[in-house]
Amino acid sequence: MYPSHILTIAKNTQHLGRLNGPDASSYVKGPCGDEMEFYLIINNNMIEEVKFYTNGCVATLVCGETTADLVEGKTLDEALAISPKQVKDKLPGLPLDHSHCSILAVTTLFRAIADYLLKP
Repeated sequence: MYPSHILTIAKNTQHLGRLNGPDASSYVKGPCGDEMEFYLIINNNMIEEVKFYTNGCVATLVCGETTADLVEGKTLDEALAISPKQVKDKLPGLPLDHSHCSILAVTTLFRAIADYLLKP
């Protein structure tokens, strides 16, 4: 069902996990029932470390990993400029019926950034 490069990403995640004491965090439950969390360490407007957690399918897992990879080391403005399409473009062969997984990943990231920006 999934191309080998997608399964390789799923087996070799670098960003899967949770962070204690992050500068920002978020939780979103997608329409399919998959849940995702993002955790960010931010310093001088730069995302220094990203972790995510999901209970979802392989597509959700690789979309979370790809999203985290795209924004680690980026400024908040650069991170806010990514799109679900960019995530999908990094994952050729992602089944069309799992396109919503990239939306879940980017939405969860954006909510974590909002959590940071809205803190007093």
